Amino acid sequence: MSVRVLLVDDQPLMLVGLGILIGDTDDLEVVGQAGDGREAVRLVRELRPDVVVMDIRMPGVDGIEATRQATAEPDPPRVLVLTTFDHDEYVYGALRAGASGFLLKSMALDAILEAIRVVAAGDALIAPSVTRRLIADFAGTSGPAAPEPDAGPGPDAGPAADSSPIAGITDREREVLALVGQGLSNTEIAERLVISAATAKTHVARLFAKLEARDRVHLAITAFETGLVPRRR
Repeated sequence: MSVRVLLVDDQPLMLVGLGILIGDTDDLEVVGQAGDGREAVRLVRELRPDVVVMDIRMPGVDGIEATRQATAEPDPPRVLVLTTFDHDEYVYGALRAGASGFLLKSMALDAILEAIRVVAAGDALIAPSVTRRLIADFAGTSGPAAPEPDAGPGPDAGPAADSSPIAGITDREREVLALVGQGLSNTEIAERLVISAATAKTHVARLFAKLEARDRVHLAITAFETGLVPRRR
């Protein structure tokens, strides 16, 4: 069965070019096109695509807001942001809004097609030129604030509850999450922890379920935000 793709861009030439490119493949199918975010959200609801290839800078509703609305739908599509601009605020905004991928229009056409397949399969993908900076920035700015000195519980204090989003995962899953946050693949995680690749994959799958994460990008964000990947000093 073909992956059903919705193309969203305010440049008609880009829509035509991608449409022709995808039309030449056997496993991808363009089911609709939109020139702005508002139309994109309408078509997501109407056509139920598997993947939305989304531009960011568009008139009216931009790609980040359209991504937020599209991924909030029941049985939402995967969103692959494809843009000319790799500004940090766009990268963070797109991932926070629910995008599963972030690519630049300057990438090779074959790489864009493969990215659509990767995202459709449930994984995440970020342009190599963006990935290193993204991880470095999260490591430098996104970790939790240093805790206040512990003065001990007050006389009337009850048992403390761990409200951390990772409170319910095991020690091994914390190790795996930290390695995902460092950008390691399942194979690399298996080698680092001296476990089988199948076991590493199982741990990652359990993290998806327990943390309600869409993909590895969002697991990585959680790893940074909870301090499993230390902040740079």
